[in-house]
Amino acid sequence: MRLAVDALGGDNAPREVVAGAIAAARRLPDDGVYLVGIQQQIENSLDGEPPPNVHVRPAGGPIGMDEEPATALRARPDASVAVAAKMVRGGEADAFFSAGNTGATVAAALLRLGRLDGCRRPAIATVLPFRRPVLLLDSGATTMCRPQDLLNFAILGGVFAKRYFGLGEEARVGLVNVGEEPGKGTDLAREAHRLIAASGLRFVGNVEGRDIGGGAADVLVTDGFTGNVVLKTAEGVAREVLGMVRSAVTGSLAGRLAGAVLRPRLMAVRGQVDPENYGGSFLLGARGTVVIGHGNSMARGVENALLGISRSGSGLTEEMQRALLSASAPTAGGQA
Repeated sequence: MRLAVDALGGDNAPREVVAGAIAAARRLPDDGVYLVGIQQQIENSLDGEPPPNVHVRPAGGPIGMDEEPATALRARPDASVAVAAKMVRGGEADAFFSAGNTGATVAAALLRLGRLDGCRRPAIATVLPFRRPVLLLDSGATTMCRPQDLLNFAILGGVFAKRYFGLGEEARVGLVNVGEEPGKGTDLAREAHRLIAASGLRFVGNVEGRDIGGGAADVLVTDGFTGNVVLKTAEGVAREVLGMVRSAVTGSLAGRLAGAVLRPRLMAVRGQVDPENYGGSFLLGARGTVVIGHGNSMARGVENALLGISRSGSGLTEEMQRALLSASAPTAGGQA
């Protein structure tokens, strides 16, 4: 695969982004990595000679975190994230990654690449790092959804999760709701439940908040407002629990002795919930592979994000398009 990287996007760009891209390129010798941005800044961030599959694509500067995305992109079409998106549209790259302004990344994807046929709105798909990882979408792209949007998210998420998680069977899809019964929730949730249940997907029904981390589904579907609250709550709870454990094992002599014994296990747990393990979220529904990195991504997060893109494989967009069109195709009994 050919991966275009917005080298100037993010709080720690360009040095950490470049370092992560170089590390990924060394592990992906058959893939091409294109560092997009102001050439001098990128070259100043290189630590020695890069591997032969790393290339620099000159472009302008980044879109700032405080800028209005669409306005900034129209005013500066040579911005690094815009050029990375244009590389995908023009067939120079198969995917692009940016840890910069999230709104600008989404806007660049939609303005430069467009949406898949049959997809009214895109979704941000984020991996929740439980014992059995779960794909949550939408986690913030589309806060006001229609039932058909949630069906589309279920279709896109099912295709993606099967590839990304290496599932041997179709992904189990659940709908985030306030109860397990089909009649629970808002009008949106009830109608979405009906549509997904009739879609032919491997639908496991409604999933309550307490069961999100319990392995009930491989894909969890909801609107972007609810999904973002779920994501931020999970991150906050994980951080607080780890802080409580840290206080417990450092607050007394007995605790410190126990902590010394448990340290390898505790470090493993902390590593499991570290967002740098996945490095970014996929924007599903655009006409191309787009990954949104964490704004404070360090080199390891960037590296893992690019490895994740490669793991998802080529032809992802085309497979998702086929799945959407298949779901909307007429059936013998009427419209699907």
